[in-house]
Amino acid sequence: MGFAKLLSMGAAVLSAGLVSCPSPAVAATDAPPEQVQAQARGLTYHRLSDERERTASAIVLRRTVVRAEPSAAGPRAGVVGASTYLGSAESVLVLGRAAFRRTVTGAPEVAAPPGTPGTAGPTRTPSITAWSYVRFPGDGSPTGWVPTARLGPLTYTDTSLVIDLRRRQAILARAGRVVLRAPVAVGRARTPTPVGRTYVREILVPQLTTGAYGVLALGLAAYSETGTDWPGGGQVGIHGTNEPGLIGGRVTHGCVRLTNRDIARLGRFVTVGTPVEIR
Repeated sequence: MGFAKLLSMGAAVLSAGLVSCPSPAVAATDAPPEQVQAQARGLTYHRLSDERERTASAIVLRRTVVRAEPSAAGPRAGVVGASTYLGSAESVLVLGRAAFRRTVTGAPEVAAPPGTPGTAGPTRTPSITAWSYVRFPGDGSPTGWVPTARLGPLTYTDTSLVIDLRRRQAILARAGRVVLRAPVAVGRARTPTPVGRTYVREILVPQLTTGAYGVLALGLAAYSETGTDWPGGGQVGIHGTNEPGLIGGRVTHGCVRLTNRDIARLGRFVTVGTPVEIR
């Protein structure tokens, strides 16, 4: 085999190798959109939650606009307040956080005597700007960015809940291991239980435990476009019932019902911030 042919084969192998090796730009597209958004603005992004075995949440300290991008000038994606309609502290799931360090002009931290060389003007001191990527209450599993300073300390859980609409079953897991399965009633065809990712927003004990909400009610961050019978209108709840014979059917206005025994068992595991997937 001649040298020219060997050279041609080598070039072909090298070319194939280059084609099969993705460039950094191509590889970057595999990152989740929120990470791409953060990196585009020079921020370092850290994922905090997988919404299965590790999920972070935080209360909202004061009303804040949710942005579609980690920027005060970003498009508005929604608003979260400091409390729910029923007066519980508002919370969000914190899916990740992004921050960058920059320098800003400011006064010296320690005053120097007059005439000291190098102290005629202001100094430049480090400042950190941080954003949290959150899942917040609303229609369609909304997500967006809020200033981290508007949130309280993080709380973590290893518990997750799935509502299987086809099987009409609630499945609760801790650290990836199923600890509870229970039959449920779900929304009618004209008032369906909305699918998507959400979370437990508030936990309520009804004053009348023999009423329609049973012995326990979990208010979710999900809302239904067709409305529900939850106070305030539209919010989806998971609660007990005074009609256990309806469990297993499609009979509700969008909420999810369990027997009082099963919702009480569920209540021993879930906390505010427990992720819920309705599918």
